[in-house]
Amino acid sequence: MKETLTRTDFNLPRQKAVYHGKVRDVYTLENDLLVMIATDRISAFDVILPAGIPYKGQVLNQIAAHYLDTTRDIVPNWKIATPDPMVTIGHRCEPFKVEMVIRGYITGSAWRAYSAGDRVLCGLPLPEGMRENQRFDKPIITPTTKADEGHDENISREEIIAQGLVSREDYEQLERYTYALFERGTQMAAEKGLILVDTKYEFGKKDGKIYLIDEIHTPDSSRYFYAEGYQERFERGEAQKQLSKEFVRQWLIEHGFQGKEGQTIPEMTEAYCDSVSERYIELFEGIVGKPFEKADLSNLAQRIEKNIMGYLR
Repeated sequence: MKETLTRTDFNLPRQKAVYHGKVRDVYTLENDLLVMIATDRISAFDVILPAGIPYKGQVLNQIAAHYLDTTRDIVPNWKIATPDPMVTIGHRCEPFKVEMVIRGYITGSAWRAYSAGDRVLCGLPLPEGMRENQRFDKPIITPTTKADEGHDENISREEIIAQGLVSREDYEQLERYTYALFERGTQMAAEKGLILVDTKYEFGKKDGKIYLIDEIHTPDSSRYFYAEGYQERFERGEAQKQLSKEFVRQWLIEHGFQGKEGQTIPEMTEAYCDSVSERYIELFEGIVGKPFEKADLSNLAQRIEKNIMGYLR
């Protein structure tokens, strides 16, 4: 089986703390510096799956870096440097306690709720008669709480402000940034023959200034359809050809797993992990528009540590 990076345990210069998230290992250094390592872990239904996916961390890190660079004119972001294909170093910001989810189409969890009879999503009324994968008249923002553990929960704009999770002034600015980023992402996807269906953005604050943080427009945080054939498939009620992590969720659902108590994660064979890897690489090439250059997988942890140390020196 190909080598994958599923955990790091570095001791970096001036290190103050380390946090192992669902996918990323985040090291906090002095002077408000973050070292974020995109591992090859994969999660679904808020559960970390037992096997790593070759090249997944590189794919996520390089797509995020690409989009952070190409949206810097819209909103300042946390990225300073990418000293390794799987590493970004940047500013440590105080994260807002919400994630800004924006949807251009009704699909995924929104469609599952709608088909079960829900007609209000995060305080927003939805029209009757919608069909799966239908485009909204205009994109809608459906925020979630940002859980340290367990499931993120849908929440309305009014609840966020009333609970003091984000001030009204800041929340209105987050909305403006979210719409602008989604518009840019939609344009860039269209140039590559893709539809940016939905995505999420995370923001933080440093020295009173709002920054875009974490990842952006990756297959872990976003859903893409192929534009070609979208309308025909929609009219026939067929599943859309898509590039996103939804195919992993669907595979798990088909094998009886949705992250609920008592359910068992199906076996992730080497062949299955390789197939997921190929899908991630396909998305990279589709969205970035250039061939994916596979980094050397031998001695992954040593390579990453060496490149981080070289930058910090």
